[in-house]
Amino acid sequence: MKKRAFLFPGQGAQIVGMGKDFFEKYEEAKEIYEKASEIAKVDIAKLCFNSEEEVLNKTENTQLAILTTSLAILEVVKKNEITADICAGLSLGEYTALIYSGMLNFEDGIRLIQKRGLYMGTLLPKENYSMAAVIGLESNKIEEICQEIRKNGDFVVPANYNYSAQTAISGEEKAVEVAMEKLKEAGAKKVIKLKTSGPFHTEKLSKAKEEYEKELEKVSFKKGNIPVIKNIDGKIYKEDDNIRNILANHIVCPVRFDKTIKTMSDYNIEEYIEIGPGKVLTGFVKKENREANTFSISKVEDLENYLSM
Repeated sequence: MKKRAFLFPGQGAQIVGMGKDFFEKYEEAKEIYEKASEIAKVDIAKLCFNSEEEVLNKTENTQLAILTTSLAILEVVKKNEITADICAGLSLGEYTALIYSGMLNFEDGIRLIQKRGLYMGTLLPKENYSMAAVIGLESNKIEEICQEIRKNGDFVVPANYNYSAQTAISGEEKAVEVAMEKLKEAGAKKVIKLKTSGPFHTEKLSKAKEEYEKELEKVSFKKGNIPVIKNIDGKIYKEDDNIRNILANHIVCPVRFDKTIKTMSDYNIEEYIEIGPGKVLTGFVKKENREANTFSISKVEDLENYLSM
């Protein structure tokens, strides 16, 4: 048996129509959408399949839509007796991993992500924020440049460490533009402005974190059946970890997917399967290790191709 990791996508992977073919073909997937809609009191199938792009792209909608779609596809993957030895997700994708492992139950997971999306989407500072992806420059150099800019009173920080050669920065629009120029001068191969606008995974979301802490207090976590890797430090959850604290801090701390990839590699993973919309995470894994066996299952056809191998 190959050692296998499941990867679950985060915000930015959404696309109108995601999960529709699973919903139409598999009763198990349809039930997940119905069950999640009942808990959230939102028609999530309608949100995923028929909404306008700008409606789906609102953080308070996106997080719930991606979690439900990933769980619906996962249900069909499980039905086909495909299992993982370890799992991880990007930002909100960590909740899909926690539910899969049994550390968090389905109902609580849906409720938490609905509130998380709401707070992260609405409890934002008033200034204009933006993000940029920096490719081909070491993260310590990016940290150094961001720190320099902050000395002048402008806010910009690394927010997502995607893999060793790609880090996303986040901050005030003006500061991000200054950083983009300085990073190019410092030798970055590419610096690309991203569509995401909120200062996610930075201290600017402290108000959202405070509100979210109250939601986490209502939830109980269990010992999982499968190891889950934390975004916050790229390490596997331990039994004595304060999960509530970790998930609250996750909102204001950078995502360490680079360290997550390293942990999976140390775990001798031979096959990586991304479950949910898009193929961003398997792309990050592949950038780090060209030899890695990666698959993404976002459509029924992807699952059929995987099963026929």
